[in-house]
Amino acid sequence: MLYGFLDSNSFVTTYPFNPSPDRYKPAPTGGTAASYELDVTDQGFRFPQTWRSNIGVDRRLPWGLVGTLDYIYNRDLNAPVYINANLPAADTAYTGVDARPRWAVIPGVPACITALGSENGPCVTKINNLPGKNITAAYVIKNQSQNRSWNISGALSKAMAHGFSLRGGFNYGVSRSLVEPSSTAGSSWGSANPITFDPNNPALAYSTNSPGKRVFVQANYTAEYFRFGSTTFSVFYDGHTNGNTSYVFSGDANGDTVSGNDLIYIPRDTSEMNFKPLTVSGRTYTAADQAAAFEQLIQADSYLSSHRGQYAERGALFLPIVNTVDLNLTQNVFHSIAGRRHSGQIRLDITNFGNLLNHGWGVGQRLVNGQILTSPTPDAQGRLTYNLQTASGNLITSPLQTSAILAAARSDVYVMMLSFRYTFQ
Repeated sequence: MLYGFLDSNSFVTTYPFNPSPDRYKPAPTGGTAASYELDVTDQGFRFPQTWRSNIGVDRRLPWGLVGTLDYIYNRDLNAPVYINANLPAADTAYTGVDARPRWAVIPGVPACITALGSENGPCVTKINNLPGKNITAAYVIKNQSQNRSWNISGALSKAMAHGFSLRGGFNYGVSRSLVEPSSTAGSSWGSANPITFDPNNPALAYSTNSPGKRVFVQANYTAEYFRFGSTTFSVFYDGHTNGNTSYVFSGDANGDTVSGNDLIYIPRDTSEMNFKPLTVSGRTYTAADQAAAFEQLIQADSYLSSHRGQYAERGALFLPIVNTVDLNLTQNVFHSIAGRRHSGQIRLDITNFGNLLNHGWGVGQRLVNGQILTSPTPDAQGRLTYNLQTASGNLITSPLQTSAILAAARSDVYVMMLSFRYTFQ
């Protein structure tokens, strides 16, 4: 399929709306495109399938309790995976403790041909790069059957007795995948899929949909009186993992032309760090300044501190559990008039009640910035060098921040809703 696009900052005046799809189609020039991207399907590609096995048990227990336990296992069969067939094998690697593969500038390598037909630096990330046949990328969708997930959940409940009912449960699950399919083949292969080594051979790692842990408890009390009304009070507690993410570089650490998807190496100590001087808003931070701040950040992060001497794994950073309490108070009034039942209800819902009492309760923690190392480049010895991320001009020393911002995380602030309802027959 051939396609193109128009890039303009004044679409309203230059390209006003027109229902005809041919209105702004440029006239054919008769020539071939200077560059193009290929998106192809492997000849043996099969539509994805899922193998699912589950087992569960429900059992009556003493004291009027009912217990449930469920286990589910999923395995993807013929799941999609993407490669860039136009990316050659890495031609070198970094030296030092972080010895990841590297697509480096090498003298004598032909220059990349841009869309305009001009040369733009040595080309080490394209196999096909002839003038008039410049393939920017050749994405191939293939099959793999390594994605898997499992989930175990349990619950205890007690039916209504003297107006009380109670239910509680837990859930724990793990989901692992090779890639995180995005909206396009390019992003599914590149920016949406953090990697350490070869982007055409991604490792099995935590999916962004890996659920983590969850515990909940719900209690209800209902009081009925004189056959004309009832009051119900409900409390719901929920504690769950607040998502997962990855620690990556800001920039292109391995030189494969994809920025922001290279997982960091976690140094054992400051001797394995290789910072370069950094100037922010007129203030200069030395390599020693950044190493001290990075050491403080590592010690403050349970994931980083427990994986020193290793590469960070995609999706392996699970954010702290967020705890919330919701309240509900419902007043029902009902009465028969002329043989017809009329009911009125006043209901007050308070979501995240703890946050109403204290702004520090019921809020989640999110990363200050997942791209904690920036500007990755090789030094004179071929070692990977970088800078530490900053926030408001200061070096970051703490990985987490509260996310109780209405526009970004409405679940982290309390919400009150008062409703009225009238029904009749």
